[in-house]
Amino acid sequence: MEASTKHLTDIDIESFRSKTSGVMAETGRVIVGKDLLIQDIFIALLAGGNILLEGVPGVAKTTIAKTFASAIGLDFKRVQFVPDILPSDITGASVLNQKEMEFELHKGPVFTNILLVDEINRASPKIQSALLEAMEERQVSIDGITYPLPDPFMVITTQNPIDVIGTFPLPEAQIDRFIFKLNVDYPTSDEELSLLMAKNLDSSFLAKRVLSRDDVRIMIETVKSVHVDKKVLEYIRDLIIASRNHPKLLLGGSPRASIALLRTSKAFAALNGRSYVTPDDIKYLAPKVLVHRLILKPEYEQENVTSGDIIRELLTTVKVPE
Repeated sequence: MEASTKHLTDIDIESFRSKTSGVMAETGRVIVGKDLLIQDIFIALLAGGNILLEGVPGVAKTTIAKTFASAIGLDFKRVQFVPDILPSDITGASVLNQKEMEFELHKGPVFTNILLVDEINRASPKIQSALLEAMEERQVSIDGITYPLPDPFMVITTQNPIDVIGTFPLPEAQIDRFIFKLNVDYPTSDEELSLLMAKNLDSSFLAKRVLSRDDVRIMIETVKSVHVDKKVLEYIRDLIIASRNHPKLLLGGSPRASIALLRTSKAFAALNGRSYVTPDDIKYLAPKVLVHRLILKPEYEQENVTSGDIIRELLTTVKVPE
């Protein structure tokens, strides 16, 4: 009982901030101009969520994920989704050891801390669904036996928003499993120049390990102790219910969206050196949590209304607690 009601101390926050600053500095040394994106990935990890990265080819989505995993001391594996990939290519399979005449588990790439799935929409829905159990339950079932995945565990998937030939749109049930949908944009002109200068000098930077796996586990447990006032909980509730009742939406935020806002706001507060959540935390996170969950009515899609427009309206009209 004491552990569940314990609040963060100043020492906890100072240690948390120190670890966070070290990770951000190291990833920033390797990845230019993506500090906010790295921060959002960190938030998702600490909140126990998965991420959908969307961006055109060549904007360093894979490099960002790999650099982040290296800096925080976690194992990293990558899978390229293609139309002929099989579920066993992700989860693994039981293989008969002819010498011992026993079946042995040959683990797939899902048995890692951070799994990057490139171009998730290039595999069939059957293959996409193979990730659902891993993303939600942190376990996989192989030949009727359930195997727990490493702790911590996180799935980062990517998709190209432009190329639609040979792709399979993700069903709403799977999209809802992602705590964030984040866009990876082109670098600015200055960032592009810095990149070219580094490549011209044949500079290849690798992220050094700043944290250990145990450090990350402690940070995840620390986030759970961040205080959330009842008024902030009511604000989350009001935003989600307002989305469900919005006249332009066919589908609003689910209870999973409410929980995602709660968990990510606690992680965001801790990353910013606070032991409590504020309404501004919710305002910052709401677009990332809701943008892929809100479904517009067809007539408004034709009028070029976007889910981002609806979220901005909700944040303007829903009363903010004092």
